[in-house]
Amino acid sequence: MLTASEVNKMKYAQPSADGVLPVFLERWSPRAFADRDVPAAVLKTIFEAGRWAPSSYNEQPWRFFVGHRGSETYKKILDSLVPFNQEWAKSAPVLIMGVAKTRFSHNDSPNHYALHDLGAAMALIAVQATASGLAAHQMGGFDQTKAREAFAIPEVYAIGSVMALGYHGELSDMPESFQAQEQAPRSRKALSEIVLAEMDRPADLG
Repeated sequence: MLTASEVNKMKYAQPSADGVLPVFLERWSPRAFADRDVPAAVLKTIFEAGRWAPSSYNEQPWRFFVGHRGSETYKKILDSLVPFNQEWAKSAPVLIMGVAKTRFSHNDSPNHYALHDLGAAMALIAVQATASGLAAHQMGGFDQTKAREAFAIPEVYAIGSVMALGYHGELSDMPESFQAQEQAPRSRKALSEIVLAEMDRPADLG
């Protein structure tokens, strides 16, 4: 069985273009977390990175519920997850639920970009976590109704995703059913599939 260090080395992405910053190539979404708390200063730095994400009209519609293992917030977030995600996410020392206000503060009109902007903030949080030596795994597998009721989230806020955050753990500490997934190779669509001039026609990147 591979060690955590060996898994991280194996998961290091192989880019199809030069000059990509190493932190993007190092980032992946593990399910194995070490039994180690995230220092408050490190967590603050991670959220500071997310605070500087771009947003429409600089609305910054994101809000984050942050639960530390053992806290009531953590329990509420964990309870909202589907059983499959609960099984591995319960080992993460921090659980984060991101929500986004869907109306603009300056005129109360609909903000159709709120979830997009929340996603941008979550991406920066994940990248900063990687740069800080941590791992982040975002999930869509949770009960939105249960989460909304648990935190009394107003209807004006859309719920985006849940993120498990912590230090990389060893595969040997995971349930056996998850170990094969952790060691599976990474893959991505080719640039020609996602960078387009028109629908189904790749853009010319030279």
